[in-house]
Amino acid sequence: MNILLVNDDGVTAPGILYAARYLSKEHYVIVSAPESEQSAVGHGITLRFPLWARKLDINEPFEMYAVSGTPADCVKIGLDVIYKEKGIAPDVVISGINRGENLGTDVVYSGTVSGALEGAIAGIPSIAISVADFKAPLYDTAAKFLVKFLREFDLKLIPRFTALNINVPSIPYEEIKGWRLTRQSKRRYEDYFEKRIDPSGREYYWMLGDIIEDDPDPKADYKALQEGYISVTPITIFMTNEKLLEELEGIYGEGQNFR
Repeated sequence: MNILLVNDDGVTAPGILYAARYLSKEHYVIVSAPESEQSAVGHGITLRFPLWARKLDINEPFEMYAVSGTPADCVKIGLDVIYKEKGIAPDVVISGINRGENLGTDVVYSGTVSGALEGAIAGIPSIAISVADFKAPLYDTAAKFLVKFLREFDLKLIPRFTALNINVPSIPYEEIKGWRLTRQSKRRYEDYFEKRIDPSGREYYWMLGDIIEDDPDPKADYKALQEGYISVTPITIFMTNEKLLEELEGIYGEGQNFR
């Protein structure tokens, strides 16, 4: 397959290199990734500044471009410039391998997930993949699974505007029990700010947070990881609360006319 590989940790991050090296053994891979880390930038795109896409001189079996933008920018440049100039199109957009999990409300902020959703907007099957460990992630486990998953999973089942959000436990591959289809959970953070003093004596604030995992749904994404499984969650760009919409229509009809 032709693969467009992006991330939000930056073009030199180890996770994307693991993914590119493993995938390029069986597929044609082009990397289009931010020249600097873009974690937690969400689905931002660059509108009022120019974008540069610099091809890196690397001794690897894949091409790599450093883009001066966000993960969503990298997908746009990768699809509309880099791949288009070669006269071919990617079969799949893969975003990752990310350092740290993207579970529950993480997907709202995640540049990794947004990279996959940008591919989904373009009508290309897309996958975000993350390792659930910030300190010492085992990228090798996620890379091995990704290669296996692409061999066995029918990407044609992923409709437009939908992507797969995959989270992998940071344990040796031999200890992975399998993968499970899951739902985006209500996992979230209780934020707080710690006041600190900089070297000039000025006050500043550092955001911290405690994880809240109280979702009763047995298919909640984080529960699969806790049990040694890989979580595979279909997500969409559409945010309409269909249940509430139906309830409100029962009360207010289609709304109210002022005239």
